[in-house]
Amino acid sequence: MLGHPTRMRMLELLGAGEASVGDLQAALGLNSSGTSQHLGVLRRHGLVESRRAGTSIYYRVHDPRVFQLLAVGRQILTSKLVDAQSILATLHEETEESSDPSEPAVPRPADYPLSD
Repeated sequence: MLGHPTRMRMLELLGAGEASVGDLQAALGLNSSGTSQHLGVLRRHGLVESRRAGTSIYYRVHDPRVFQLLAVGRQILTSKLVDAQSILATLHEETEESSDPSEPAVPRPADYPLSD
């Protein structure tokens, strides 16, 4: 349920307080069907509650501890991203050190002439 970035963003938006479906739709750039589907998943799992006011439906987070969960998730993802960037930087440095500057690093189409 939290594996989808749109649902995580919805919860982050609801951290500022209650919001209507239309407000969430506009903030996320989704159509009404997509917005309703994501909110339905969050509602079925008990993460959000809704109330109707006239023709509008408003959502709010059911338990504020969900924001702690989001913060920890963000820390984990950020840590993994930093690790991946470090690995990529190391690989890039190793590639630059082992390559001969007079040789092209990647074969070019001109290196492979077409035969008749």
